[in-house]
Amino acid sequence: MFRRPIFTEFIMARLVTLAVITGLVFSIILFALIPQNDVALTAIGFLLLGFSIFIYAIYRGAKSMRKELLIINKYLGNLEKVDNIDYKANFFTQEFEDINQNLIKVLNSAKKREEIKQRYNAKLKLKNRQRGDMISAIAHEFRNPIASIMGYAQTLEEDKDIPDALQEKFLSKIYNNGIKIESLLSRLVLWNKFESGEATLHPSHFDLYALVQEVKTSLEEKYQQREIVIVGSTYLIEADRTLLEVVLKNLMENALKYSKDEVLVKIEAGLISVIDKGAGISSSDISKVTKKFYRSGTHSWDNSMGLGLSIVKSILALHRTTLEIESEEENGSTFSFHI
Repeated sequence: MFRRPIFTEFIMARLVTLAVITGLVFSIILFALIPQNDVALTAIGFLLLGFSIFIYAIYRGAKSMRKELLIINKYLGNLEKVDNIDYKANFFTQEFEDINQNLIKVLNSAKKREEIKQRYNAKLKLKNRQRGDMISAIAHEFRNPIASIMGYAQTLEEDKDIPDALQEKFLSKIYNNGIKIESLLSRLVLWNKFESGEATLHPSHFDLYALVQEVKTSLEEKYQQREIVIVGSTYLIEADRTLLEVVLKNLMENALKYSKDEVLVKIEAGLISVIDKGAGISSSDISKVTKKFYRSGTHSWDNSMGLGLSIVKSILALHRTTLEIESEEENGSTFSFHI
């Protein structure tokens, strides 16, 4: 099977052929011009020696060049496996030196592109995993209220003799589960706005103390056996009222879920704090609770899809402030922010 010659083979074949032909021609000329045979043979011997030295020098140079080219070819052939290119060329001519340096630049550039590609693929995998987590969380959170609605509705449809009082109770259950689904959808839509960068502020002047009172009233209707204590007074601010209501509702409802005692909300000197005396958060989890899709494995009641505190963090970032968390296991937690 035909094989292309390597660099040194190609050079040597050409040089030897050229040397043989040239040597033969010059030998004939020398024999013709020099009558003495011994002098002619001596001249031809020196000629052949000169050709041999010349060919050997070219061979060494070609071998060195081939070695350099093999190293460059090795980098090109194993680009994905090469971590660092620290090779410096030492060619005989400036043209080969320039080619080598340009190839090294190409290799470095290709390596950077490969690293960018790998980072992009890693981000893409993370996004896909998060999307899967989100779909799983949505399915989990919607399953219970939908099942309740279907169960109560089926009972009402099949049993026409249900007492009026029980019918009203079932209808109330259906309505409350519908409200829960609407709340979950609203939270998901809001999170999607933050993810796509579409969320914007619509600031207005309002009394933060009055807003806390409104959130307290709505939550106490849901948690009728619980108490929320507000400490503070009128505090006028300029902010997005709707988004801050989401922040307060998330923090206050989490406090109600985490604890069985009263929940304290303090408004003082621009600092709003929501304090509970519940289970608390471990030091290893504090940095995780505001991440998307994070769900504590120790609290099965958390139905936030892992988005509640992530949304709070994003809303506060829009208002150029941050959520501060202080917590100790079994001694409760304090969530606060300045505004």
